[in-house]
Amino acid sequence: MRTAAVERRTAETKICLSVQLDEPKTSLVQTGLGFFDHMLVLLGRHGFFGLQLEVQGDLEVDGHHTVEDTGICLGQALQQALGDKAGIARYGTAFVPMDEALAMVSLDISGRPYLVFEAQLPFGKVGDFDLELVEEFLRALSVHAGLTLHVRLLSGKNAHHMVEAIFKALGRALAEAMAKDSRVRGVLSTKGTLD
Repeated sequence: MRTAAVERRTAETKICLSVQLDEPKTSLVQTGLGFFDHMLVLLGRHGFFGLQLEVQGDLEVDGHHTVEDTGICLGQALQQALGDKAGIARYGTAFVPMDEALAMVSLDISGRPYLVFEAQLPFGKVGDFDLELVEEFLRALSVHAGLTLHVRLLSGKNAHHMVEAIFKALGRALAEAMAKDSRVRGVLSTKGTLD
């Protein structure tokens, strides 16, 4: 069973997060930011992993610490659950349409964090969620999960659709990369390690 649990307590956030990669349960997410909750539930559903998350953040300031620290914890949990990464496919790419929006996410569970974010999101919010925080979440996730992560928004007008396409594509790319592949002996690297 590839599972992990992470807790993070700072002056800005208190986070309890767990993931189950092989026998996913229904995701239960409470961050205090309704749209972000929706995106994280979508991420787990399309990534075929269970996610349990409870966050108490300083939302009286804004959503930045809540979103970034959630990315940190989710990245740490995915890295722990994947362990030595033996037998995984390693790479994943997904194109996901959401009405007029189209997103592409391609990633490598390489152990070498790098984010390329090419998405012209409008300035402002969807519900209670600042759109500029999409990139902050992805950067924190990339760094702490050890992902080389490319995100491109190829089209879109409606901000909700644009962000939803990104999160669904991220989930599908993660599912592909984290999946066990019987052809892989050890790790899929000529170096013999993914870090």
